[in-house]
Amino acid sequence: MVTPVGRSKWDLDTPALCVELTTMDRNIKKMADIIVKQNGVGWRPHTKGQKVPAVAWKEIEAGAFGVTCAKLGEAEVMAGAGIKDILIANQIVGAEKVTRLVNLRCHADVIVAVDSIENARAIDAAAREKGVQMRVLVEVNTGMGRAGTDLGEPTLALYRQIVDLPGLKPSGVMGWEAHATTVLDPTKKREVVEKAVGGLVETARMIRSAGMPAPIVSCGGTGTYWVSATIPGVTEIQAGGGIFHDVHYSEHYGVQHEFAMTMMTTVTSRPTPTRIICDSGEKTMSSKQAIPRPLNVGTTTRVGLSAEHARIELEEPNTALKVGDKLEWIVGYSDFTTFLHEEMYATRDGVVEQVWPVLGRGKLR
Repeated sequence: MVTPVGRSKWDLDTPALCVELTTMDRNIKKMADIIVKQNGVGWRPHTKGQKVPAVAWKEIEAGAFGVTCAKLGEAEVMAGAGIKDILIANQIVGAEKVTRLVNLRCHADVIVAVDSIENARAIDAAAREKGVQMRVLVEVNTGMGRAGTDLGEPTLALYRQIVDLPGLKPSGVMGWEAHATTVLDPTKKREVVEKAVGGLVETARMIRSAGMPAPIVSCGGTGTYWVSATIPGVTEIQAGGGIFHDVHYSEHYGVQHEFAMTMMTTVTSRPTPTRIICDSGEKTMSSKQAIPRPLNVGTTTRVGLSAEHARIELEEPNTALKVGDKLEWIVGYSDFTTFLHEEMYATRDGVVEQVWPVLGRGKLR
């Protein structure tokens, strides 16, 4: 097999997931500057949509101190790549997974989220049997309405119980103010974020006032991080997806980054002068959160994806693009796109510099 390194991305066999390094590096720098340099907060970027340890290391080199993962399998991949400070921002439940969790603690300083005493006791027992101590954060519901204890007293009550478990090291709280992401008005977004994150910070203060340690207050995603990082009491931000950027973050969350992730496709059919068909459908670049955006085709009236095809309807005829030509797209949502691929082509000025295996792909357990 001929290596694609050193070749133009326009010569890649398609569909091909590409990330432009110069653009991604600017996005990384922007996030690191806002979070770390301007606000003095720790950055622990989420890798659930990145899946590539090489990308995580770029963030660490820029100022992040660790990573956040959604699944235990993702944390195992990151630890295997030498990353030590890992937050699993999720509940790890069940004897098999808990066993893996405490064994992973022998290789990295893993933190796990809990929101029930039953789960906490299971992790405590396994940790004591293994001879390790697990850092835990209590996940708090700041308004999203998913997992997590309620703000204030309910969290404090659980924390008191966890403190008595010797296999655990209660280390603070985490929350996700996701309900603020789609608020586009800057003033209103700040109000929603300040209420949600302010409640998380106050809950941590209550824990400390009761004589218990709670050094970590973790929150903030790509749709809120520039606000969350400014709130006193927040110690770390989890935002990670913004390094790639996409249509969803731009249109629905109001994120002002540059588009670094694109999809290279091939035109496979030109049924009419106003219709273009490409070889990249839902199995390549999901449209669930936002429709991917074709570049340099003119004004579109409709873009739709089926399983293996992308269909573009044009306002005006375009006969320049022919069967066999390449067409580039901005992805709709990077989190729902990266995991569909076995490799990611890292390009610089359009030339492939590295091919990264998407090692976190399929790590659902």
